[in-house]
Amino acid sequence: MSKINILIAEDHPIYRDGLSNVLSFVEEFDVIGQAESGEEALVLVEQLKPDVVLMDINLPGINGIEATREISQNYPSVKVLILTMFDDDKSVFSAMKAGARGYLLKGAKQKEIMRAIYAIADGEAIFSPMIANRMMSYFQSIHANPADKAFPELTIREKEILDYMAKGFEVNKIAKQLGISPKTARNHISNILNKLQVTDKAEAILLAREAGLGEKEYPYLG
Repeated sequence: MSKINILIAEDHPIYRDGLSNVLSFVEEFDVIGQAESGEEALVLVEQLKPDVVLMDINLPGINGIEATREISQNYPSVKVLILTMFDDDKSVFSAMKAGARGYLLKGAKQKEIMRAIYAIADGEAIFSPMIANRMMSYFQSIHANPADKAFPELTIREKEILDYMAKGFEVNKIAKQLGISPKTARNHISNILNKLQVTDKAEAILLAREAGLGEKEYPYLG
């Protein structure tokens, strides 16, 4: 069995050296390089062509997410395993979108890290149990109510009006439905168009329907 060539991209020297020492004791692993920044990681990936990159997110200069994106686009045979302290949704999903094949927290046990390296080198995707559970919960909530997560830049009232627009309601009907004046409704619609950066109501309605708005039924108040 050929060895798995590993590059470690980590700016904390104590953690980086400790991880390198641990992995060096595994016969199937060969730590062929260490990087202290995202820029250095990209240079070493080009030079060394590792099988797996262990990538921290919080790197100086080019961060780990951007470095992962560059690697995934330019060196698709190189697999990136995120190994970081950040467990927030934004970091997790940004890393996935950038092309990371795995995501572990730095508190992971040595065996878990080794297992992840084997899996990713073999073409699999792997995530720590806590991250996997959060991903499952997130996608389940999106599947159950996709429209609820849409357009976070809108207020609750603006999203409600956009929902009525997606149903085909005109301004006067929206105003009557919500118990507001037509002028107030038009002001809300103007704010919606500005926030969504669209030129007219038709474009806003198209975006709303693509996001799942306009599907819930409301009793029409006449």
